[in-house]
Amino acid sequence: MKNKKNNELAVCGFATVKTLEKINSHRIKRLYFTEEKAPLFAGLCKKLAKTKRPYNCVKDAKELEKLSGSVHHQGIVAMCEPPQVLPLTKQIAQSWAENKEHVIILDRVGNANNLGAIVRSAAFFGIKNIVIPMDESQSSITTSSYRVAEGGMEFVNIYSINSIPSLMDDMKDKMVSIGTALDAKYSTRNLKELCKDKGALVILGNEEHGISDEIKKRCDYNVIIPFANMGKQDGPCVDSLNVAQASSIILYELSK
Repeated sequence: MKNKKNNELAVCGFATVKTLEKINSHRIKRLYFTEEKAPLFAGLCKKLAKTKRPYNCVKDAKELEKLSGSVHHQGIVAMCEPPQVLPLTKQIAQSWAENKEHVIILDRVGNANNLGAIVRSAAFFGIKNIVIPMDESQSSITTSSYRVAEGGMEFVNIYSINSIPSLMDDMKDKMVSIGTALDAKYSTRNLKELCKDKGALVILGNEEHGISDEIKKRCDYNVIIPFANMGKQDGPCVDSLNVAQASSIILYELSK
């Protein structure tokens, strides 16, 4: 939940706030917690007290629900400066190519929990760059996505872009563009071979429709995640994996 008046984002969940305390405690403006969680955040309270930032032990956990807009607060809510979503520049993209970094591009992934889960996987596999389009159908950083990321938000950079196809055109021959499709010729098992010692732009599509046709045709390669009975007439029991599940498999293959 965002407090637009004070430019604050509610960050909740034990692991999430603990990681925020460790990496970016300077972004915390106010802290609220239950009596049960108080001993676990004594060190953070001392940090806040030194800089005269308020903290409060609440008597009723429902107060935390009101602050965060979630029943999944786990007894702790930090009101923070929202993380910046920076506009992507050509200089930043060029540095990815030079350093052979992998990048995740989200093509209208609308569910905040999916965004959070993708961020968590990216942090786990050491991929620090995520690009999202400036599109109403694309989820941005919310209390929910922050919580689901389980601290992963502190280890990634999220950039915004007007046009994914334009970025792909700019990075042609500098990075390898990888999409996902059910009719793909290549398997995710081929990812390291397909990258040819270059950084990859991994495009993950919308939950319902996948990546757009405009993006799919620009990909250097489209890949499919191997499924049970692959190659047989019956095909998979379900059409596809959830986009967050798919991202974990793809990023694992890239990290081999």
